[in-house]
Amino acid sequence: MENRMSERPQRNLSLELARATEAAALVAARYRDRREWDGANAAAAKAMQTVLHTIDMDGVIVIGEGEKKTAPLLFHGEMVGTSHPPAVDMAVDPIEGTPERALGRPNTLSLAALAERWSLWDPGPSVYVDEIVVGSQAREAIDLNLSPAGNLQRIAEASRCNVSDLTVFVLDKPRHKKLIGDLKEAGVRLEISSGGFIVGAILAALPGTGIDAMMSVGRASEAVLAACAVKSLDGGLQLRRAPQSAEEEQRVHASLGRNAGQILNESAVCKSEDVFMAATGITDGRLLKGVEFHRDGATTESLVLRARSGTLRYVRAVHRLDKLMKFSQIDYTSSNAQTPINEDE
Repeated sequence: MENRMSERPQRNLSLELARATEAAALVAARYRDRREWDGANAAAAKAMQTVLHTIDMDGVIVIGEGEKKTAPLLFHGEMVGTSHPPAVDMAVDPIEGTPERALGRPNTLSLAALAERWSLWDPGPSVYVDEIVVGSQAREAIDLNLSPAGNLQRIAEASRCNVSDLTVFVLDKPRHKKLIGDLKEAGVRLEISSGGFIVGAILAALPGTGIDAMMSVGRASEAVLAACAVKSLDGGLQLRRAPQSAEEEQRVHASLGRNAGQILNESAVCKSEDVFMAATGITDGRLLKGVEFHRDGATTESLVLRARSGTLRYVRAVHRLDKLMKFSQIDYTSSNAQTPINEDE
């Protein structure tokens, strides 16, 4: 009997994943342009699921829309693909964030990543994590046990520059008030963004973007996708569970005990070297343009990553929706409301 667990992915599955993120982005953008938030996540998830089921893989959702009882599509443990090898873990996010906010701000992506089975971290009861991301040059310099100022000093030394030459990406969230104050006091340049946790991680890991580090408290599910991207770009990442409520803290400590404060790096969050990832812009952002509709179709921009080869591709696709609709199971031309999935941000 064929051992599916041991088969390694050999095709460039990231190019196939891009079809799924493009589909989700195209559907989400219809809701974006009509400012119809209800049902956007469900419709985008359905579009992504439809394409994922056409890919030759035996995939299981590790990071998705939530548990089966709250997420009828792309839920934790759902099987996707044709059931043929390779056997892989999948992390997906059809719309990064709650549609009502995410579709009205920059840097919103549709994302999908996969790696060998049993290789992606399951956050368990953790909802939020504290995270720092840098490029390859400073990968060994970061340490979440240090203060932001301490990490900046080590990043500057590794990058052979002054702290004042560094630029840090941070999300504009109330929970980051102290962090932003500490960063200002350290004298770095700040790029404060209304959204785009994963965009910030990619910009920090990707050379030539002008971003030297990303520091933020973000959702643990998004941190797994960020780790897949960082691993593919040879960057450095550290994260630690950061409960944002007494209830979350109680769950985390009850489940993990002494390990609740453990620091994980990109290789612990994503243990495989066979990592494939695709991200498609829904709204315009620092990394990718959002979906643009025109009279006879639409254009999308995607980033496609493969860790083993280190290849990074920017894919600009022109979609003839009139032709697609002749055979596609996905309705790209309307935004009929569907039952919402779990849309917590």
